[in-house]
Amino acid sequence: MTDPKTESPPSAWAPLRQPLFRALWIATLVSNIGTWVHEVGAGWLMVTLNPNPLMVSLVQAATALPIFLLALPGGALADILDRRRYLIYTQVWMLMVVLVLAITTAMGWMNAWGLLAFSFALACGAALNTPAWAATVHEIVPRGQLQAAIALNSLGINLARAVGPALAGVIVAASGPQAAFMLNAFSFIGVIVVLVRWPRQPSPSTLPAERFSGALRAGVRYVREATALQYVMGRAAGFFVFSSATWSLLPLVAQNTGGGAGTYGLLLAGIGAGAVSAALFMPALRRRCSRDVLVCGATVVYAAGTAAVALAGNLFLLLPGVLACGAAWLALLSTLHVSAQTAVPQWVRARALSVYLMVYAAAMTGGAVLWGALAARGGVPQALLLSAAGALLAMLLTRRLTLGGEDGLASSAPAALMRSSGHAEIALERGPVAVHVEYRIAPEDAGAFVAVAQGMQRIRRRDGALSWGLFEDPDAAGRYIETFVVESWAEHMRQHHRGTAGDAPLFERVRAFHRGEGPPRVTHWIAVNANDETGGEIV
Repeated sequence: MTDPKTESPPSAWAPLRQPLFRALWIATLVSNIGTWVHEVGAGWLMVTLNPNPLMVSLVQAATALPIFLLALPGGALADILDRRRYLIYTQVWMLMVVLVLAITTAMGWMNAWGLLAFSFALACGAALNTPAWAATVHEIVPRGQLQAAIALNSLGINLARAVGPALAGVIVAASGPQAAFMLNAFSFIGVIVVLVRWPRQPSPSTLPAERFSGALRAGVRYVREATALQYVMGRAAGFFVFSSATWSLLPLVAQNTGGGAGTYGLLLAGIGAGAVSAALFMPALRRRCSRDVLVCGATVVYAAGTAAVALAGNLFLLLPGVLACGAAWLALLSTLHVSAQTAVPQWVRARALSVYLMVYAAAMTGGAVLWGALAARGGVPQALLLSAAGALLAMLLTRRLTLGGEDGLASSAPAALMRSSGHAEIALERGPVAVHVEYRIAPEDAGAFVAVAQGMQRIRRRDGALSWGLFEDPDAAGRYIETFVVESWAEHMRQHHRGTAGDAPLFERVRAFHRGEGPPRVTHWIAVNANDETGGEIV
């Protein structure tokens, strides 16, 4: 296997030269085709079981809700367990759920609520799988090829979207939805085989693995202080809650034009074809336009496409609308995903991306229910037109949330940011731990130092601190103490490995103010509990 750290010449196709990435890409393409065949089968089966717009839109909601509920636990598990084995288990779960669904449908035992239950169970596996899968791409391609790899993954998804629905239309019409479900079950096998053969070597660590509860808390703390990621999530929420209308109501659009499962599959294939076309132009667009410009432009195109779908009265007029929606969807999804990936470091990547996925799922779930209810009351065209107008309004309201900041966070740069002068062996589970960093500042620099040092708060909290403060000694001019508390000695040791390239400039600016002999002095204090045999200051 090619060393993922070896840089390759920049190329849109360079990641495919990595044997592991190529094998996973091909296997995932097949699996995604199976997924889209399944989506068409499930959507059309619900139309035949219960054509109420709310019930049809609930299929989309049942698919998205588990991501909201389980993505964060899934991200924590992906960061603390062996990622390869974890991915295998989730893939096997999804295979078994779809296999049982196919058999149950073939036996004639399926009803509308049963279909929703199986859709929910399948989506639970996808919710647990997705954060780990999103974080894996960094392990198998060089950093210089990251954007190309993400673009290729998006291209594969949309190739599947172009092929899968058209194939599904033929399969469902000829053999029923149970055949679509069975095909999806078999499509998981290739991915499982590649994962089983992946000789992944986990990164060695002298520290014990994080516990599940601690990993969850660390992930939430990180996201709470990660401004760049919050901006991505704000832009994503503003778009997806309105774009969900097209996805959730598309089966009814097909039915209203007098078509069947084949028409629904053709419309989804049109979305996929539009996305594939956009993928070919995305490298050039990224070179010429900022991420913010891309998101705004794609939102306008998506809204126009949705309005066209709402107003079209036949298949011939529908196709331009779905092509526009597909192209805009690819541009938005890939831009937001790259922004999220580059806004987080390796140690918390799966957890941070899981929160981004939760926002996506919440918007898609809530939107699907909202637009389904509005369509049931006022009609499908009216709901689609309202969603198009809402997407444009959301774009205007979130335009100040700039994308692309803090790309340096994605490249880790472990450094001794808080080294002490030495300490005895300390039990890793002891804590909480208070860390004091002492600075000596010239009086004329005091105001500038305090202003710059305030930026340390976000970094310390983001990397694990429970609290942070900056204090001045009233009896010694120019003596300042930065203090922060972490929950255990193990967590403090992990902080030494959570520094990133994006943090370095701020640390350098803060330490440039220091006028003492040697670097700022660091001391550690560990809470004394009744059962502790030792405690106190560790210097």
